[in-house]
Amino acid sequence: MKPQKFNIRVYGIVIKDENILLTDEFRFGMKMAKFPGGGLKLGEGTVDCLKREMMEEMGVKITNIRHFYTTDFFQPARFIEPPQQVLNIYYTCDLAQNPDIRFTEKPFDFSEVEGVQVFRWAGISDISANDLTLPIDKVVIEKVKKHFT
Repeated sequence: MKPQKFNIRVYGIVIKDENILLTDEFRFGMKMAKFPGGGLKLGEGTVDCLKREMMEEMGVKITNIRHFYTTDFFQPARFIEPPQQVLNIYYTCDLAQNPDIRFTEKPFDFSEVEGVQVFRWAGISDISANDLTLPIDKVVIEKVKKHFT
């Protein structure tokens, strides 16, 4: 089905000590491993979106924000109606302070309750595209591995 609108998402790539920050979530009745971030609001700039999302999800400010990748292929949204085309924008960034949130060491370390979210650090050299859920994230992790290892 032909998309009827765009869905613009903005994500942060946070790297620390050869590890990358991921968020594990339970949404739409399924487990998802992805980068932290979310949807751009109308009238909001992409960097402001990322700052807002990181504050909402982790309660931290971010610094050293640099564009890394913007989707350069067609990707339909998987979970949203009416049909939409997803456009993701990724920035590398640093956390201004250590977040006061739960970090886990293993993937999907949570009860399957809609909306639950936990964070974990994954070794860049250990992670693969198959470890991420969303199609564009799978492309981005390969770019991250080439750029940062």
